Amino acid sequence: MKYRLYLLTILTTLLATATLSAAEPTREIHNLNDGWHFFPLEATDGDNADHVQIPHSWQCELGSYGRGMTDANYTKELEIPKEWEGKRLFLRFGAVQSVADLFVNGSYVGSHKGGFTAFTMEITDKVRYGAKNYIRVVVSNARRNDIFPLSSDMDLTGGILRYVELLVTPKNIISPLHHSSDGVYVVQESVNAERAAGHVRCVISATTTDQASINIRIINPDGAEIDNRTMRVTKLTKERIVDIPYLIPQPKLWAPYTPNIYRVEVTLNDGSTQDMVSVETGFRNISISEDNKLCINGKAHDIHGVNYAHDRSGVGMATEPSHLKEDFATIFNMGANAIRSLYGPHNSQLYDLCDRIGLITWVDIPFTRSPIAFSDICYYPSAELKANGIKQLEDIIYQNYNHPSIAMWGLFNLVWQRGENVEGYIHELNDAAHTHDPSRLTVGCSNSDGAINLITDLIVLRQDVGYYKGNADDIAVWCRQLSDPRWSDMRFGICFGEEGDPEHITESIERATRDTRHLPERRQTYLHERYMANIENEGNFWGIWLDNMFDYASVRRGYKLNQAGLVEYDHEGLKDSYYLYRAKWNKMDGTLHIPNRRWRERRDTLQFIDVYSSVGTPIVLVNSDTVSVRRVAEGHYSADSVVIRDRGVIEVFDSLNRFSDKINIRIK
Repeated sequence: MKYRLYLLTILTTLLATATLSAAEPTREIHNLNDGWHFFPLEATDGDNADHVQIPHSWQCELGSYGRGMTDANYTKELEIPKEWEGKRLFLRFGAVQSVADLFVNGSYVGSHKGGFTAFTMEITDKVRYGAKNYIRVVVSNARRNDIFPLSSDMDLTGGILRYVELLVTPKNIISPLHHSSDGVYVVQESVNAERAAGHVRCVISATTTDQASINIRIINPDGAEIDNRTMRVTKLTKERIVDIPYLIPQPKLWAPYTPNIYRVEVTLNDGSTQDMVSVETGFRNISISEDNKLCINGKAHDIHGVNYAHDRSGVGMATEPSHLKEDFATIFNMGANAIRSLYGPHNSQLYDLCDRIGLITWVDIPFTRSPIAFSDICYYPSAELKANGIKQLEDIIYQNYNHPSIAMWGLFNLVWQRGENVEGYIHELNDAAHTHDPSRLTVGCSNSDGAINLITDLIVLRQDVGYYKGNADDIAVWCRQLSDPRWSDMRFGICFGEEGDPEHITESIERATRDTRHLPERRQTYLHERYMANIENEGNFWGIWLDNMFDYASVRRGYKLNQAGLVEYDHEGLKDSYYLYRAKWNKMDGTLHIPNRRWRERRDTLQFIDVYSSVGTPIVLVNSDTVSVRRVAEGHYSADSVVIRDRGVIEVFDSLNRFSDKINIRIK
């Protein structure tokens, strides 16, 4: 309980505070989120301009992807003080969906393609000092065949979706331009209980000197300095990579339940000025065992993960850090121990939370296909598109390199095409990921058979039996088939989910039909119940991944929503399946929940009463009479063949009377 209180304290404070360095900062970082003007691309300055604050999306209405305006202007006036002359200035954008062209005082600075990653551009030679400067960002969210993703189930809402910053630095610095990262990477070559060894890679950008000294300090979780090294470097250029070795005896390793965080400070001194960057990291090694378990520092972990989309009601993808904090609390409360960033990375503050709490993370690149649009093309073998995929992968890796919670890079999601074979390109992505980051695993999510499932280190198999085909209990047959020696080389996990609308009530649970708009929550709940009961008996998966944690916008769906979430699109309404997993996965807090509570009026006098309980076999009362209860699976109990005439008051308690739940139903 003390550990949980510690985690909750971190959760309530981490997003509200900034990491402080022990030294006085030598670079200035200015928030530029306020004071922007927004107007359509074809309008002249001032026509129909709105005053907006970043993050902002003009497509935050439900189901707007692919409709209406696709291009827009964001403009801002910025006063540059005269005393900044002689310094270097950079603009950093956290994410713009999906193409951004930057202009300063009418001069073109550069372009960025890809809506999930940050980009930084130097504007030193474009600004006027001691005067007002005019910034324009031309944003396009039009569909293009040279930028991933080509196909998407999730609405990708256009706009400047994450914070904008102005960096003011000395002339000779630790570069913010290398993939828009911190310019400092703690490379882990060998990590175990005896020692952590590797090197700190520093990317230096110098414009007025060709030599300087670089100092690294490593501070352990207790605040003690445990390594301090200085190196004199010559032949500096606008981008020079310098590696400085480190060695930490008996490191406090990062792992779930022991999320130890180290701070690494890098200082560049050119004799007259200095620049300093501080990053946080954790030391751990990641592997997969012979019996198909994900291991952190050699210890196996059963992964209970959730797919996490990027949008929510009212703001689209322009979410604030406070939204991340709320979502994280909901995920943590359910008992999940892993998060998958679907289609691309979230704001890095999400991974700060995962680092601190000890949740394992999987981060995708946006190489995906909509599972409901079978004619969609998700890949062209064009040089432009392939280069964009590699570039987005590199940006994702380097911008998130130091987060110990990130265990794997996701390289593809449900990709399939009639014609062009994507396997060769996935091999290229896999090789690139291992080249840029050999310390982490690669993973793909597949609903196909064949060699595509043997490319990445790990594979997650997406199953939909019981949804469009077969019965939910058929998952047991599939699980047994995977135990065949033919699949012994495949390190497989499982992903599953089904749509469910709490407003859709049904008497009978039937398999879904394509293009259906009838999505009863009971069917969603039943699928999750049966999958988990069968996996408990038959499965041997390195990870279980639920698709999705929250409903998300999808213009391709009948209700302009993908309602497969365990929580509704407002990120507040908890569906019954949420409580099923809370009863199974959250072992710290008691759960006692009666599902199907929205099904208030029923026809049959013979009823089945299900209960989700993490506090042992529940006591079930129907109209004050105790009824017998059987265990269906872990956390799931049922009172079978209960006779109810007219009205029924159903109450449940745990044996110590600490938890209770109650519903009322009527037999028509």
